[in-house]
Amino acid sequence: MINVGVFGASGYTGFETIKILRQHPQVKLIFATSENSAGRNMSDIYPVAWDVPLVSSKTAPLDEVDAVFCCLPHAASMPTVRAARQSGVRVIDLSADFRLTNIATYEKWYSVPHTAPELLQEAAYGIPEINRPQIRETNLLANPGCYPTSIILALYPLLKAGLLNAQQPIIADSKSGLSGAGRKASLKTHFVEVNENLSPYNIGQKHRHIAEVSDIVNRFEGNGDNIIFSPHLVPISRGMLSTIYAGLNEDQSSPQLQTLYQEAYTGQPFMRILPDGQLATMAHTQNSNLCVISITTVTPRQLILCSSIDNLGKGAAGQAVQNFNIMFDIEETVGLI
Repeated sequence: MINVGVFGASGYTGFETIKILRQHPQVKLIFATSENSAGRNMSDIYPVAWDVPLVSSKTAPLDEVDAVFCCLPHAASMPTVRAARQSGVRVIDLSADFRLTNIATYEKWYSVPHTAPELLQEAAYGIPEINRPQIRETNLLANPGCYPTSIILALYPLLKAGLLNAQQPIIADSKSGLSGAGRKASLKTHFVEVNENLSPYNIGQKHRHIAEVSDIVNRFEGNGDNIIFSPHLVPISRGMLSTIYAGLNEDQSSPQLQTLYQEAYTGQPFMRILPDGQLATMAHTQNSNLCVISITTVTPRQLILCSSIDNLGKGAAGQAVQNFNIMFDIEETVGLI
């Protein structure tokens, strides 16, 4: 058995992580932390029929675990990750603190100083479908954001093949369930504000995830600075759908693109490419670790990609456990659907 702990267990992502880990046959959950609910049980704050005691992070026994999942907000994660690594514990970090390789870029977008720069070179970016060898060897896994996961997985076959037209913008119009906004109450997630409504937010090159998508696109020598991103909140609990408009630098037919995507994701257990004529929807992936992609050819050099994930699954906790499995040489589908 692999002993694990979860920091930030009372948030939606932490709670989802614990739900998955409880079903994992090779995991023993040693501790779960919550600063606001320490001393209580998980059933005190969520309507569940099982219990997990909640402790403060200061009393979490790092010497008793092999790995930890850090489900903390950006900036708050850095001291916890450092403490875990100093204790020799492997880390799966679900914050944004170790996703970007450039400190100045991180500090620009997150408006806080990066206090653990020595760990950045150790971190591996955790989309298994494009970075599995590095994930397998790392001791610090930077779990991707939900929006970037949906966008990058849709673009990856085109980036790998060098087919994206660098002179045209990549337009990503993304919709997320409300759990993506976190559990902390705010006016924008108030029932009256979101019910029967569709709300864009942080559009116009303002959303922090632009930096993450740009960083990965640039690693493939793409034009990562030419991305237009418009996120929206939809009045559902969970789910994500990104509709991406991309230009190509050479003609491609629908059969050619279908073949390109099928070959790029051959053997990837959580990837599904829909047949020509079918469109991905949120319902394809809710409550799973799947990513489902549909490809629509508008012209031989213009296409529309629809990329569906569950923002708490492949967009957060599910992908984190998939990465954990790879890190510990476990079949990566174990504990996941």
